Amino acid sequence: MLTLGIDCGTSALKAMLVGDGERVVATATSSYGPDHPHPLWSEQDPAVWRAAMAAAISELKRNAPRELAAVEVIGFSGQMHSAVLLGADDAPLRPAMLHNDARAFAEASELWRDHRDLARVVGVKPMAGFTAPKLLWLRRHEPEVFARIGCVLLPKDYLRLCLTGEKRTDMSDAAGTWWLDQAARRWSAEALAASALEPSRVPRLAEGCEAGAPLSRKAAEEFGLPAGAVVAMGGGDAAVGAVGLGAIRPGDAFISLGTATQLIVAADRYDAAPERLVHSFAHALPGRWYRMAAMLNGAGALAFAGRLFGREVAALEAEAARDYRGPGETLFLPYLSGERTPHDDPHARGVFFGLSEASSRADLARAVMEGVALTLADARDCLEAAGVSFDRVGLIGGGARSGLWTKMIAAATG
Repeated sequence: MLTLGIDCGTSALKAMLVGDGERVVATATSSYGPDHPHPLWSEQDPAVWRAAMAAAISELKRNAPRELAAVEVIGFSGQMHSAVLLGADDAPLRPAMLHNDARAFAEASELWRDHRDLARVVGVKPMAGFTAPKLLWLRRHEPEVFARIGCVLLPKDYLRLCLTGEKRTDMSDAAGTWWLDQAARRWSAEALAASALEPSRVPRLAEGCEAGAPLSRKAAEEFGLPAGAVVAMGGGDAAVGAVGLGAIRPGDAFISLGTATQLIVAADRYDAAPERLVHSFAHALPGRWYRMAAMLNGAGALAFAGRLFGREVAALEAEAARDYRGPGETLFLPYLSGERTPHDDPHARGVFFGLSEASSRADLARAVMEGVALTLADARDCLEAAGVSFDRVGLIGGGARSGLWTKMIAAATG
């Protein structure tokens, strides 16, 4: 059986054709980036994701036409927490507000002040990047948009809509909205009411392993895919990464080092610890949850350094690895997008310390990588303080390709 996997990330859409025995047939990537029209804002036009999906599928068609024509199942993963706002005609009303958009910090504080008891139901303290505070921000600052909302989707589910015409989401992606009753695995009427949102404006729920609607004939013609292919529910990127690594048993742990960074530990029961800034979320499989320390800055920090220096990330990492002898005198706080665990501070910012006339580009690159590694030590401490234990930790994400970064993380986290 041939499967097409599509991941809608923050910096790129990736597509992969997989055959029997988990054999990778072909891959394709279409890159893009977020827009920052104002301080604390981070947005993407959903049309960019759709175009990126079309471009990636076209590349697969060029490289593996016979296999693409035989695809039977399509699966999705995607960036979490974003708000894709659709009107009655299912067209986006405005650019999507992303997971690292922090404009709703005041609304998040209000939710924590007025609805603190809900944090144990929805699994985490409300933070600015979650979907719920964004809706309160819209009601306050863009009331004309808020009044026209027909449905709020998450990024991968907007692409599902493009392929099937169906508005649904899975438990693991819904977990990051601040609207899901994590233990009961259903929308929380109280949490939706706290966001002034009617239940009719959120999609129907399903488990990540369930089949959704089939690919529509219209989408099959537009994207060059076989009509009738099953579109599986899939999940949020963190949960899908866990399933891919086999992190589904209690205590299974891994680090996702993508644009942002997470340290995730699987569980077979729901146990919230919002006061520790630990996220307790529904997993992509039924009867499973996970505990997560979530940091907003990861491989994206090294990409930022690459842009500053006019260097590709791979070249900058290679330069940092050359003659590396251990931690240097230059330090970096990697809070370029604020921070969640352990600070919950959208106003936190990145800083270089210890610069001198002798500082080199390689020194600064190493400092960036070390700074991100040390945030994972903070993450470990928060999880352990919440009673979460684990022994071995896997590593996925773009940053996992760096041997130097892997060694730094191992040293920082013990």
